[in-house]
Amino acid sequence: MSIVRLIARDELRMMARNRVAMIAFALLVLLTLVAVVSSRAHQNGIAGLRDRHARAAETAFDAQPDRHPHRMVHYGTFIFRPLGPLAAFDPGVDAYTGNSMFLEGHRQNTANFGDVRQSSLLVRFGQLTPAFVLQAVAPLLLIFLGYGALAREMESGTLRLLMLQGVGRRRLVGGKLLALGAVALVAGAPAMIGLLLIAGQPGALVLPMLIIALGYAAYLALWAVLILLVSASVRRSRDALLALVALWAVALVLLPRVAPDLASAAVPLANRLQTDVAIARDLRKMGDSHNPDDPHFAAFKQSVLDRYGVATVEDLPVNYKGVVALEGERMTASLFNRYAAASFAAQARQNGIVEAVGLLSPAIALRSLSMAAAGTDFAGHRRFLEQAEAYRYALVQRLNRMQADGVSYADDTAVDAGADRRKRVSGDHWQAMPNFRFVAPTGTALATAALPGLAIVIGWLVIALALLAIVTRRLGERR
Repeated sequence: MSIVRLIARDELRMMARNRVAMIAFALLVLLTLVAVVSSRAHQNGIAGLRDRHARAAETAFDAQPDRHPHRMVHYGTFIFRPLGPLAAFDPGVDAYTGNSMFLEGHRQNTANFGDVRQSSLLVRFGQLTPAFVLQAVAPLLLIFLGYGALAREMESGTLRLLMLQGVGRRRLVGGKLLALGAVALVAGAPAMIGLLLIAGQPGALVLPMLIIALGYAAYLALWAVLILLVSASVRRSRDALLALVALWAVALVLLPRVAPDLASAAVPLANRLQTDVAIARDLRKMGDSHNPDDPHFAAFKQSVLDRYGVATVEDLPVNYKGVVALEGERMTASLFNRYAAASFAAQARQNGIVEAVGLLSPAIALRSLSMAAAGTDFAGHRRFLEQAEAYRYALVQRLNRMQADGVSYADDTAVDAGADRRKRVSGDHWQAMPNFRFVAPTGTALATAALPGLAIVIGWLVIALALLAIVTRRLGERR
């Protein structure tokens, strides 16, 4: 057996004698298994609930009786964001952004009913998921198991004895690293098993799962290297433990908490009330379709008359009120999209600042990688909002077109006793409306989005290995 393996075996025996550490390790494995099972059950339950509500909303819309098409514009419908299989591994921002939207004419609503707003305050501190356990708990366990791997040898004087017996510095560090790496491998195995179970679900994509597995493997390897780097840089085990716990607290608690605050301060984001007031102000400037003297709609009316070659709206082959509804929805949707694009751009700049801070914290980079590959990051939420708006606009414009083509202008403006019945169209039209179907991104797109985070984590690992190699050459020298 090689010297490296002997040293690794001896280090593992030393860890095994620490009963507290072994109990903590067993609890970590158990916690990860519980996280895998509970997270998968929770996500399956949410997915089933959303699917039931989506079908109920579709059924309620299709079951509406004969109505005026514009009444259906205001009746609207609910849609729900579906969950991808990898959301069971890392739910990302889904608990905070909301998962359902009410779609109606003349308005662009936001997503509602996030888990944080409906659950206990404990959800704000992080859900028990495999991703959370590997990101936060596993590194802390590795610290308590390996903080004294090299500092203990220098503190007790056994390092010099090992070197006198012909054990080189590289072999010694290699053996310690092999032992701590084995522990990290076992600690991450339950979560990876959960990831393999997810692979058997419909819609699971192999490429993002490979990126996630590689990212977490590099992350745990990084912590193993950092632990030995700090342990080799101090002379006492106590100092190594304090330094590593401080590093863990800064990387996983302080920087992830400070980064969003810095981003919010650097790039202010208008709240919902400010946005609604600004939109209402701009809507007044755009024109009022109910005002015959409004410049925009007076010019629009004339353009419609010229297009059909008639003198009055009564002579048009289409219902002018429906044509005005089409134009009004086009204008308001354009305004809504402009404000939405500005908000998305501001949030993208905020995320860019957070990712820049990720250069200082591999934990932030790993979270970015994990959420991007799982499709549960801000980009995934934006994808849902954009598809929802595209569906809303198409649905409303289809109803407006139905008013323009299916209801005569004379009936639409009549006020006699039977006018209301003549304005209605058959309820069969609602069943012909297409239902909302979310188009999920491809595996290549998800993997590509996760590559920047993976590059940062691997970059940290390479730098840590280089520093460990430098420190290894000076290991055991008097300081």
